[in-house]
Amino acid sequence: MKMEVQWLLWTVFSILVFRFAFALWSTGRALAPCLSKRPFCTLIVLGSGGHTAEMLDLVSMLNHERYSPRCYVAALTDNMSLSKAQRLEESFIPQAAANHKARYLQIYRSREVGQSYLTSMVTTTIGMAHGLWIVFRIRPDIILCNGPGTCLPICIAGFLLKILSFKWVVMVYIESIARVRKLSLTGLLLYKLCLMDQFFVQWPKLKNKFPRAQYVDRLM
Repeated sequence: MKMEVQWLLWTVFSILVFRFAFALWSTGRALAPCLSKRPFCTLIVLGSGGHTAEMLDLVSMLNHERYSPRCYVAALTDNMSLSKAQRLEESFIPQAAANHKARYLQIYRSREVGQSYLTSMVTTTIGMAHGLWIVFRIRPDIILCNGPGTCLPICIAGFLLKILSFKWVVMVYIESIARVRKLSLTGLLLYKLCLMDQFFVQWPKLKNKFPRAQYVDRLM
């Protein structure tokens, strides 16, 4: 009986290692044709201040029928981003249809500005669990983010979906235009972890320092 349990655990572990390696190898490759023919359920991560303004500028340029339904996620302490997203959605189509097409969710923030590193370990764990719940519930086709700390648990959860074969999530990161010489902490972590399928920077100096990134001039 003990040998059977050990064999089962080893089999599960081997499968997970293989899936992890396959997910890393496949990250950044083109979408399968069967997926690219239908609308993309899109999860959009918003951050306070400039992050939200830049992301909403990008969303306004998307094909709204193609990238639909859209789900906006912001930190629980962010009282403005989701209302801005709702106003943007209402500008696309009549209000009744906009409410049907878009969803608005909040996530526990991993770390507040000025929060101690000791207490941030607890809040990061809570934020990670909440991010997993949101992504597993929505199972988006695409995740768009541009630097707020709230996108880290969301992207890790999206990568976990790939490993577990629940959903192949394409994750796109666009570094803020305010980042000229170095990446934000969130961007640096996501770059080093190789989680993103597409990683865009908007300044040539960043492209030179981070060769896996794609330089796209000024997106936002």
